[in-house]
Amino acid sequence: MTEKEQPFELRTVALAAFGPTLLFATGEGAILPMIPLIAADQGAGLGALGLIAAMIMVGELVGDLPSGALVHRLGERTAMILASLVSIAGLLGCYFSTNPWLLGASVFLVGLATAVFALARHAFITTGVPLRYRARALSVLGGLFRAGYFIGPFVSSLVLVISPEKRSVFLIHVGFAVATLVLLLFTGNLTGADEPGRREAHHGLLPTMTRHRGVLLRMGSCAALLGGLRASRNVVLPLVAVAAGLPPSTTALIIGIAGGVDFALSYSSGQIMDRWGRLWAAVPSMTGLAIGHMLLFAVTDVPTFAAVAVLLALANGTSSGILMTLGADLAPHPGPAPFLGAWRFTGDFGQAVGPLVISGLTALAGVGIAGAGMGVLGILGAGLLLRYTPRYVPRRPALSLPSDR
Repeated sequence: MTEKEQPFELRTVALAAFGPTLLFATGEGAILPMIPLIAADQGAGLGALGLIAAMIMVGELVGDLPSGALVHRLGERTAMILASLVSIAGLLGCYFSTNPWLLGASVFLVGLATAVFALARHAFITTGVPLRYRARALSVLGGLFRAGYFIGPFVSSLVLVISPEKRSVFLIHVGFAVATLVLLLFTGNLTGADEPGRREAHHGLLPTMTRHRGVLLRMGSCAALLGGLRASRNVVLPLVAVAAGLPPSTTALIIGIAGGVDFALSYSSGQIMDRWGRLWAAVPSMTGLAIGHMLLFAVTDVPTFAAVAVLLALANGTSSGILMTLGADLAPHPGPAPFLGAWRFTGDFGQAVGPLVISGLTALAGVGIAGAGMGVLGILGAGLLLRYTPRYVPRRPALSLPSDR
């Protein structure tokens, strides 16, 4: 049968990819808010707190590139099992740490494991789901990751009511990582990841980056800009609320509602991409994020803050899974993992730089100017998407990518 005729249901990949993703993301969501507080308890100064908290993102950035080769050689399931084990080791290091530097090193190790885990599940969907269902599958995957980040802090809050020891949140993630490991051990091989054909298709990390330098530079710039806008949104909303003098409880409630709106749109994003093409989700999302950032200067009270927060959530929700989908469309087949490692690096780089840009511009010129600056970058990103997406990702993406486009 042709690909179009092949029957497929998303539930067929639920145990293999969706279940482990939700478990792992919930565990990570439980520890992220507590890392700076635990570092402060261990004597870290104000300047070191941000650095230690950022180590998980730094670990993901560093791990993105070699994780492609690792996933390609080991296969998706084996790589996810290894990542779960490494994550458990890092979390135990966090739990038993006695100084901020050991804590930072252990958090960095968790970030490395997260990079491998994320790439393995991305490669699995890329190779294991038919093209016509790919965006929906990756949107669900992205939505589950957001759901885990949403649920995790509530789980840690409940545990901290029982145990006042902050370090116990790391044991929460250990528990979720162990559950992930058990689920993976009781599922079969995800794809034919270890077949000789896939091994022969591997060209190495640097040759892969050189071979696809054109698409990584052009489309990768789009990914970095979108990643930066997404990450800056999480930083700039609390800053705007503080600048406007809004009550913390109201701020938290509005951001929580916006997070629910964001999550609710996850599957809709995949439907848009599969039915009408990737541009119909990517460009409106980038444009909406840009406009939302530009409107930050108008926030003076609760209603305007709520309106901007929901606008940003709507724009972000319609982009659920877009970077993973574009990476899957652009990746060579068979053996997409090395390319996906390089591709994920571009988006993660943007996510790491975006908050730094917001922080720097806010310090220099205020939060309104910072939002406007990010908005201009968003409009630039939307223009780049309009120009390059039809060139590299036609409405029905090809299954292979020429090296010199």
